[in-house]
Amino acid sequence: MILEDKKHAFVQLGAFLKQFTQQPYQQNPSVLFNDLFFEPFVSLINQLHESNSWFKREQLEFAFKSWSDALTNDNLTKWLSAYDLTDDKLKTIGLILAGNIPMVGFHDVLSVLMSGNKALIKLSSNDELLIPVLLKYLSTVEPQFKDRYEITKDKLQNFDAVIATGSDNTARYFDYYFGKYPNIIRKNRNSVAVLNGSESKEDLMALGEDIFRYYGLGCRNVSKLFVPKDYNFDNFFEGMFAYKDIIDDDKYANNYDYNKAVFLMSNFNLLDNGFLTIKEDTSYTSPISSVFYEFYTDLNEVEERLKADTDKIQCIVSNNLVTNSLPFGSTQKPELWDYADNVDTMKFLLSL
Repeated sequence: MILEDKKHAFVQLGAFLKQFTQQPYQQNPSVLFNDLFFEPFVSLINQLHESNSWFKREQLEFAFKSWSDALTNDNLTKWLSAYDLTDDKLKTIGLILAGNIPMVGFHDVLSVLMSGNKALIKLSSNDELLIPVLLKYLSTVEPQFKDRYEITKDKLQNFDAVIATGSDNTARYFDYYFGKYPNIIRKNRNSVAVLNGSESKEDLMALGEDIFRYYGLGCRNVSKLFVPKDYNFDNFFEGMFAYKDIIDDDKYANNYDYNKAVFLMSNFNLLDNGFLTIKEDTSYTSPISSVFYEFYTDLNEVEERLKADTDKIQCIVSNNLVTNSLPFGSTQKPELWDYADNVDTMKFLLSL
């Protein structure tokens, strides 16, 4: 396939998704094949919440906007210009996708197709409806894609390499079964924020986006704070107040009640604002509706800690307090070249 044809199809997909980024949904007459896909996609959005109660309309619309912003000709050109994509490889890449947030595995699908390989896809049961429709749309825009992907419910077979995303427990399973093949195997990761008390209310409200988007289910969600010894959490909670309505979601509220009860029964000291608990803890992985924190005395120590634990951390946000940190509010808006676990998926695919 010609690279420009592939790019064109994904640019059209971005334009298609843009129609569903805010309500009321309105058709764009310049989008290809809208007559075939627009109304069915509206119905699918209504259905997705029934299949996964975390996939609320607001969260879906945010995911669609993130992808519509990413899938532009300029972004695709910038991303792909770093690679030699002259020849299609036509290797079969087994993809085991996660389903914790909407379309979380789509970057792997995009990378396989743009690298000129074939995708053998095993979907997560938590996100098994959305990606097939998007692939069908792509194949309608560019029919040559029809032979470049297969979705299977069975055990992966007849593949040349594997990209698998899961937990620390499933990673051991993946290592056992796929260790003899070229692979990328992803484990649990979390994101952290480093604060020093000088953050503005706007900074902390943006941090709330990093914490609460997708209910905190993603590896790019901030689940851990590093704060100075004399840190006053009043300003932090004031910034979080903008997200108070999250407690109106029954599933989130159930998690909040349960996790708070577990913490209290264990006699942990908690700070609580009625929809978020924060607890002093050395772990990076906090449960839904909770964020852990640690005190620090020296930012250099935090820097060294984060370097030592780089295999556990996906994103760091701060006001430039530590190296390689992102601005507050940006963790759920990755660019196409922001690879999971900082492993260059495209480079891996082109090396096969």
